[in-house]
Amino acid sequence: MPSEDGKIRYGVVGGGSISQGAFMPGVGQTDNSVLAALVTGDPQKAEKLAALYGIKAYRYEDYDKLLKSGEIDAVYVATPNFRHTEFVIPALEAGIHVLLEKPMATSEADCHAMIEAANRTGSKLMVAYRLHSEPGTLEIIERVRAGEFGEPRLFTSTFTQTVKASNHRSKHGFAAGPVPDMGPYPLNMVRQLFGDEPIEVTAFGSKDPKHDIGTWDTVTVALRFPGERLAHFTVSYSLPDSERFQLIGSEGEVEASPCFGYGEGVAIGYRAKRGDSCREHVHPVVDQFAGETAYFSACILNDQTPEADGQEGWRDVRVVAAIERALQTGRPQTLEHVPGRRGPQRSQAREFPLAKVPEMIDTESPTE
Repeated sequence: MPSEDGKIRYGVVGGGSISQGAFMPGVGQTDNSVLAALVTGDPQKAEKLAALYGIKAYRYEDYDKLLKSGEIDAVYVATPNFRHTEFVIPALEAGIHVLLEKPMATSEADCHAMIEAANRTGSKLMVAYRLHSEPGTLEIIERVRAGEFGEPRLFTSTFTQTVKASNHRSKHGFAAGPVPDMGPYPLNMVRQLFGDEPIEVTAFGSKDPKHDIGTWDTVTVALRFPGERLAHFTVSYSLPDSERFQLIGSEGEVEASPCFGYGEGVAIGYRAKRGDSCREHVHPVVDQFAGETAYFSACILNDQTPEADGQEGWRDVRVVAAIERALQTGRPQTLEHVPGRRGPQRSQAREFPLAKVPEMIDTESPTE
């Protein structure tokens, strides 16, 4: 049951940068969600964050106690990718709803196990595609799908950042590398804009000897979609920050930058071109984490299935798995075609002012 004032009570699993710097502050911006607990393997984070937010802290070893405590209705899981399953399935089986950071899992089998657990127990599972509640992004998707730029034919994107060698993402091979970590952004975007699923995957990777992360640090992916439509994107852990995408249709184009990020100064605007007309569309900075949390809490309170459910998460993971196979074999990978989905709707948009972020507590935990 929700709190006495009708708010969904969240336990945060993982005290890393995305939890501290985005999710935990964002929850306070909503009117239907509240923080109730933190699960972390770092005693300093446990003490300081629990005091800051007035919540209880649990060790990873005591996770089961939290699930049985009656203190929470949902968990937000933001552990490293390869630890998602161990926290998601027990929560779902305990009747606790789950908001799960992307990528959903490191294998298709784990995705299916989560989906089956949610179906079996009736607990709600949503993958944290925060852009599915971001107003500017939803406007682009709606306009493209409405045919305002003709038939969408070509998608290109670049998404890069420099990840420190000390970060846990640099220490766990492909499963924590740029393809699973950053790839779902351009991949999910092109799937929404095309309204369809890829049928063939090709990938090329490089390894910078000065930036050894145990896997490809820069990867370019090419996708073939039904109807002779093409997409390609590049993700990297070893280049300066950059993010952009371009969608070219038979009658115009859309270009956005920034397009995948969040936080102070990140307003998702875009340039739309049709014929000789070119117009800039600017949207305000919003708290994307507050938006996705408010949407998920509304789904729980109203007993509705969230749009970005486990099936949505699996559709990206299956392509990520094909990208890994393409990198390993040097050969294109064929994907079974599955029907496109309805995708996010404008009604999912939420506009909350950006939360003030407290000073980060960074102890370089290897698991957060």
